[in-house]
Order: sequence, then C-alpha cells, then structure tokens
Amino acid sequence: MESHRNAGQARAAIVAIAPVALLLAMISHPYLPGRLPDHAAVADAVADGTTRWALAHLAAAVASGVLVLAFIAIRGYLRERGDPALSAIGLGFIVMGSLSYAMLPGMEFTPLAAVEIGADPAAAQAALDDWFVPVLFIGALLYAIGVGCVAAAIRRHGGLGPTLTWVVVLALIVMVASRFAPFAAAQFYVQSAAALIAMWPLAWVMRTGREQAGSGGPPRQTVSA
Repeated sequence: MESHRNAGQARAAIVAIAPVALLLAMISHPYLPGRLPDHAAVADAVADGTTRWALAHLAAAVASGVLVLAFIAIRGYLRERGDPALSAIGLGFIVMGSLSYAMLPGMEFTPLAAVEIGADPAAAQAALDDWFVPVLFIGALLYAIGVGCVAAAIRRHGGLGPTLTWVVVLALIVMVASRFAPFAAAQFYVQSAAALIAMWPLAWVMRTGREQAGSGGPPRQTVSA
C-alpha cells in the first residue's frame, strides 16, 4: 500500500511540475512579434542576448522531456483506472511528437552561432526554414494525435467528474492547437497556460485520490495511485 501511495505521489508531482517547466521556458524566451517565422525578429533577439537565447532554448528542450514524463505518469494512472490501450497508443505519438519538437531548439542555435562568428543571423535562420517548418508541423501533428488519444482516455477513465473532465479535455485541445498557430503568443503563452489548466486537476486527483461524482471508470485500487 505504501509503495503504491508513493508511486501515486511521484506521478502527481511530475504532472504538476511539467507545465510549470514549460511556462518558465516559454517566459524566458525573447518575445517575437508578428507572424512566424520572422527572421529579422529572431536576429534582433539573438543579438540582444546570446546567453538568454541559448538558455531559453535549452530550457525548452528540457521542458519537452519533462512533459513526456508527465504523460507517462498520466498513462500509468489511466491504466490503473481501466484504460486498456488508448492512452498507451497516445503516449507513443506524444513521444514521437516531443522528440521532433525538442529538435527545434537545437536548430535555433544556428543564428546564435552566426552572431558569434560575425555572420548574418537572419540569413542563417532563413536557411533553416526548409527543415524547421516541416519538423515543427510533423511534430505538432504527431503530438496532436497522441494528446487526442490521451484526452479520450481521460474522458472515459480520468475520475475528474463531468465538468472538470471537459475543462481538462478542452485545455488539452487548446494546448496542441497552439503549436500550429504561427504566432509567438500562442506557441509560448497560450500553450503554457493550457498545459497548466489541463494537468493540475489531473495532478490533484492523482495526489489525493478524490474522485469526482459521475467520474465513471472502475473503483480505484489504491488511494492515490
């Protein structure tokens, strides 16, 4: 019983921490005005602070990994609540999409390198477009499929109650949709806020074991797993 309780608490902790890590990474990223990709804005942001640019992109890559851990924890929770395979399928797509997404910060070290050697960072960023945009779109698509599967599993087995279930599901939809939006405000701030709204209720239920009325799914086997 104690081991199950500790496992449930650890899962809840990572689900609660993951959106905070994403929010901090996105806030640390220099704001890019206008429609993306904006090569001039990227060049200005890199020139204004190469250290901030590097640290922000390292943080974004780490946050992508932490989100994967959060979805692994959510999958474990849903499996114990009776979800046989849907969240497992979703997790596979989420991992593939997150790996693609984590490649993007690495690509964006290119304009930083250009500044360091005295080259044109805008031209360096523009040269990435043929690779950056497809990787971004494919990663977002895979992520959307995966999160959609997990959202469906949460609706059936999440234990959140009708109202909170729909809040979480809609927040997950907004989170993945923001990755397709060609604006920094959506990709940075809307995505982070939606992740918080989606994951914190799940973390609370996973931590406390307090199912909401009308949640559906089989009875829980442990108080907080």
